[in-house]
Amino acid sequence: LSDGETVVEEPMGPEDWSEMAMEARCRAGDEKADRWRSLGIVWRNVILMALLHIGAAYSILVIPRAKPLTWVWSYVCFIVTALGVTAGAHRLWSHRSYRAKLPLRVFLAAANSMAFQNDIYEWARDHRVHHKFSETDADPHNATRGFFFAHIGWLFVRKHRDVIEKGKKLDVTDLLADPVVQFQRRYYKTSVLIMCFLVPTVVPWYFWGETLWNSYFLASILRYTVSLNVTWLVNSAAHMYGNRPYDQNISPRENRWVTFGAIGEGFHNFHHTFPFDYSTSEFGLRFNPTTCFIDLMCWMGLASNRKKASVEIIQSRKLRTGDGSYGAVNSTQHKEA
Repeated sequence: LSDGETVVEEPMGPEDWSEMAMEARCRAGDEKADRWRSLGIVWRNVILMALLHIGAAYSILVIPRAKPLTWVWSYVCFIVTALGVTAGAHRLWSHRSYRAKLPLRVFLAAANSMAFQNDIYEWARDHRVHHKFSETDADPHNATRGFFFAHIGWLFVRKHRDVIEKGKKLDVTDLLADPVVQFQRRYYKTSVLIMCFLVPTVVPWYFWGETLWNSYFLASILRYTVSLNVTWLVNSAAHMYGNRPYDQNISPRENRWVTFGAIGEGFHNFHHTFPFDYSTSEFGLRFNPTTCFIDLMCWMGLASNRKKASVEIIQSRKLRTGDGSYGAVNSTQHKEA
């Protein structure tokens, strides 16, 4: 060169820059793929849940074509499904907040299979981990990882190793000793096929001449999808939105919309403060169909030994750790406490 500079390699032309860009994109793509792989995406669940929700969206178009009795039947199936989770897997088997005789346990196990949210043993075990290690990596649906993860995203990835490790250390001997729980676990896939899809679909077709197409999409697909999402809202919305009258130091909240959808499970700040209480609420029967059901079963002699937090304990806890809402104590008392 004119200034005597030594050239050790040829300057890069446009084709060289494009080659480097291609390599950089490939590396970036590999890194992104590695990140996705590190999350342990369960693609089967992603695809199945996507198809389920597409089917539920289509089901809305089927509603006007179905018979009114099919609408009623779909709602009845929704209530039975919800009770299988709320009165069964949650309040009975997870927290042992009341006792149930064999006929009621069999009914709740069948209703739980209609809910299709994992068998009772796995549901109860994971829920106990959720309470003991709430909002940590050992929490299966840790709400600190965001609304989407707490709602449905936790099903799209493999369980965090802490969930598995902590779950193995919990005492689940009561679940292992319950023959109803073990029978449902052994024949879970068959029971789901019958209770979640076959019975809801066949009953309208057989008894009042509904088409199998309409009954399948309304009583099975739409009902199942709605029941899943109202249950998931307890994990997501009820951990993020609402007041905390019993303990403002924990994440779970009181959420009236979740209470309405999940037939009484939205009193979540109360429930995490007093997890042994069979009604999961200070207000007893109010806005709590599940509590009404358990009380009815007790009246019929099928349930007993309901555990309840005393008024004194509840008021004391409100004063000590609550946020002052619900008007249980006035603002002056709350500040003094």
